[in-house]
Amino acid sequence: MLLFNELRARAKQVIAPALGIAAITYFGYHTIQGDHGILAWVQLAGQVNQAQATVLSLEAERVRLANRVRLLHPDHLDLDMLDEQARRLLNVGRRDEILVLVAPSVEKDGGGTAHSPYNN
Repeated sequence: MLLFNELRARAKQVIAPALGIAAITYFGYHTIQGDHGILAWVQLAGQVNQAQATVLSLEAERVRLANRVRLLHPDHLDLDMLDEQARRLLNVGRRDEILVLVAPSVEKDGGGTAHSPYNN
């Protein structure tokens, strides 16, 4: 009986620190590994940076296309742009013209689509 009382007394002294250590370990683990932890925050920051880069490239593409559309606007029509578009779409030329073929500079983006002044 004396041994049982001694074990009970020691258990009371050990339980509180053991529960404290377990709680600290639990919250420490979830601070780092949890859904809202440090590693998730770093991953989301990387995704935000990637999305911002995509937004910048799309904004530049939008500005480029807006400028091309502006050149075809009826109020101030650019005849060179109109001629270029008509010849490209209709695949026509005059007999007295000399064609200089230049390979377009094609930039590949991450999606595998080519961007070129000749690809619309």
